[in-house]
Amino acid sequence: MLNGLDIEGNTALHRMPVRGKLIVLFVAAIGLFLTADLRLLFPALVLSAGLYLSTGIGLGEAFRRVRFVLFTVLLVAGANYLFHSLHEALAVFCRLSTLVLLAAAVTATTGISAFMDEITRLLTPLERLGFVRAADVSLAVGLVIRFVPEIFARYGEIADAHKARGLPVRPLTTLVPLIILTLKDADTIAMAIDARGFRRH
Repeated sequence: MLNGLDIEGNTALHRMPVRGKLIVLFVAAIGLFLTADLRLLFPALVLSAGLYLSTGIGLGEAFRRVRFVLFTVLLVAGANYLFHSLHEALAVFCRLSTLVLLAAAVTATTGISAFMDEITRLLTPLERLGFVRAADVSLAVGLVIRFVPEIFARYGEIADAHKARGLPVRPLTTLVPLIILTLKDADTIAMAIDARGFRRH
């Protein structure tokens, strides 16, 4: 198994409390969607990229982690260009890319256990009211963060297997086995969780 998405470091973002990071991310998301001014959105994108790289992650690794999401952002921006305007497309690209980079910076500087503990604390009041099970939600978030690198690794293995056989690497031929393997892993993890009684009260 691979390690999680967090990396070792002693930057200001590493030392910042998890709750503070989540609050900043939430406020930033609201602010970004309240404006379409490129004079604000473009500097925000540059700032988020600088913040992401300041975590100590290498340029190649930084791009590898966000490339799939940024490709999706490009598709959304392209659709906005076709159906709206160039300005709207650029605003959407800057807005969503900034959020992606900020979220990547947070996950790169925060351990999974810290995420889970903070989410449990934040959701405890809702659990007392009977709306959610805080531990279940934090476990789900932790599993997602933990196994994102594993999914990327599996995709790389499938792509390498295609290349070794002289087959073209196409989304359809790679995503289908990737989804099947991911679902099998999900079943295995679910059985392990039930066997250990993590969700029992």
